[in-house]
Amino acid sequence: MPRAAFEWTDTEARRRADAGLVRTLTPRAAAPDVLDLASNDYLGLTRRPEITGAAAEAARRWGAGATGSRLVTGSTALHAELERELAQFGGFEAALVFSSGYAANLAVLTALTGRDSLIVSDAGNHASIVDGCRLSRAATEVVPHSDPEAVGKALGAHGGGRAVAVTDSVFSVDGDAAPLPELAAVCRTYGAALIADDAHGLGVLGDGGRGAVHAAGLAGAPDVVSTVTLSKSLGSQGGAVLGPARVIEHLVNAARTFIFDTGLAPAAAGAALASLRLLSDEPQLAGCARTVAHTLHTRLTAGGLSAVRPQAAVVSVLAPSPGKAVRWAADCRDAGLWVGCFRPPSVPDGVSRLRLTARADLTPEQIEWAVDTVLRTAPTG
Repeated sequence: MPRAAFEWTDTEARRRADAGLVRTLTPRAAAPDVLDLASNDYLGLTRRPEITGAAAEAARRWGAGATGSRLVTGSTALHAELERELAQFGGFEAALVFSSGYAANLAVLTALTGRDSLIVSDAGNHASIVDGCRLSRAATEVVPHSDPEAVGKALGAHGGGRAVAVTDSVFSVDGDAAPLPELAAVCRTYGAALIADDAHGLGVLGDGGRGAVHAAGLAGAPDVVSTVTLSKSLGSQGGAVLGPARVIEHLVNAARTFIFDTGLAPAAAGAALASLRLLSDEPQLAGCARTVAHTLHTRLTAGGLSAVRPQAAVVSVLAPSPGKAVRWAADCRDAGLWVGCFRPPSVPDGVSRLRLTARADLTPEQIEWAVDTVLRTAPTG
């Protein structure tokens, strides 16, 4: 008898279980009864009445969905307005909105490279960048984490054709920042472009939260492209590419995740636009998020835990093993605190972690209670 078509998945399930790497879906309540330090809502905007109200108004005016791809019926005046204001806020010539940050990264890496190209990718880059490199059909060289010299060696060995270096601006696992000025200098030496995923920098770093690329003095440069998400600091959904106008025009014509994907829902575009305007009116929010991150790190390390010094809003606390990380996160949740849990293969170095989000709207009392809960539930050994 032939084996069942998907019998092999049972073997994979047992392997994951033995390694303590089983993932499960856990639906959250509409109004969770826990303190949320697990999401990417860095500025605490996703539930602000101004933002939810803007989402509702956009849905009433434009409909529940975009109704089609951006090049057919999926572009509205709201999308165009969001793109103009994103570009202006970030300091770039133009912007293009996608249905997700994942789609934005796939777009730039596949449409700006090709078979004759080289992509130099940081070893700590997000999975969306990794997948974009694979789909691009370009030669890809993965270099050590945050190492401009290694990037230069890879670019220098390239025999010709297009070349780009791609990096997260702030890495999602440890919250450390890439050396963007040094990377840009190396790229210019070899005539390469720099692509920076600023998903975790927008809203937290730079003047008024304009992002890590802006803070590095690279916004608007003719050889720099930035991708962002609208689902983190802006509390909505979607992604965008910011860059030179000719790059954005090329993406409209060549990026498959733009051409063949349904446009971002109007409600998400409306919410993101409202958040962007609110951030412009309340630029202090970015500094608040950084201050909370610093406080969390200081208190947790003073309590004896190993935590990476945050450079944005991510606080990464090391755990002894994948199993203990899962148990630690579960104990925090049982106590009323929701934290993230990162395990292999999501962490490239194989070290499991708890990931805490430093939200700008946390009160001193909430911060103190969260720290005490993490310390009290910490595993031994």
